[in-house]
Amino acid sequence: MPSRKPAPEKLSPKEVLELFEQKGALLSGHFLLTSGLHSERYLQCAIVLQYPQLAERLGSALAQRFSGVKIDCVVGPAIGGIVIAHEVARALGVRAMFMERESGSMTLRRGFMVTEGDRILVVEDVTTTGGSVKEVISTLGNAGASVVGVGALIDRSGGKVEFGVPFKPLARVQVTTFSKEACPLCRRGISLYKPGSRKA
Repeated sequence: MPSRKPAPEKLSPKEVLELFEQKGALLSGHFLLTSGLHSERYLQCAIVLQYPQLAERLGSALAQRFSGVKIDCVVGPAIGGIVIAHEVARALGVRAMFMERESGSMTLRRGFMVTEGDRILVVEDVTTTGGSVKEVISTLGNAGASVVGVGALIDRSGGKVEFGVPFKPLARVQVTTFSKEACPLCRRGISLYKPGSRKA
C-alpha cells in the first residue's frame, strides 16, 4: 500500500524538548540506560506518550521528516518504539509493527511479517548507541526487506550514531554517559535506577 502525505504537523527541536520538560519527562539522577551505559539524565518518553494527543502530534511531526519517501511499513523495537512507531504509521497511512526480544535476539512475532522488497521505516523513542535499531535493521534485511530510514523522537548519541540510512530525530540532547566501570555516580554510591525496558 503506497504511503500518503503525512499530516502537516511540524515541531521544532526546541518545541519537542519543551514538551518533555513540561510533562516532567527529562529526569535527573543515576540511570541505567537500555544500552548498558549509566547517565545522570534520562528521557522518559512514556511520560509524554501517555497523552494520545501528544503522541499523535509527535508521530505526525516525525512522519513529516520522511515526506516523499515511499514507505510500506513502520517497525519499532519493543518496548520503547511501539507507541511512536504506531503513531508515525498512522500519519503515513501504512502498517505498524514491532520487534521484541526472543532468546536474546530481535524478532518479529505475533504474526507480524515482512516480505521481500518491503520498504521499512524503523522508529524508536530515544537513540543512544543505536544497538536495538541496528538489530532491527539486520533482522529486516535478512527477511529481504529494505530499510529506507530511521526516525527517533530524541537522539542522545551526540550525533555519533550511524545506521547506513538517513537518520532523522525530532531533537537532539547532549547527555553524558559512562560505562559501569568509569561511572562517577557509582563511585559516589548513588542508587542506580533502571527505567528502561531491558533489565541489567
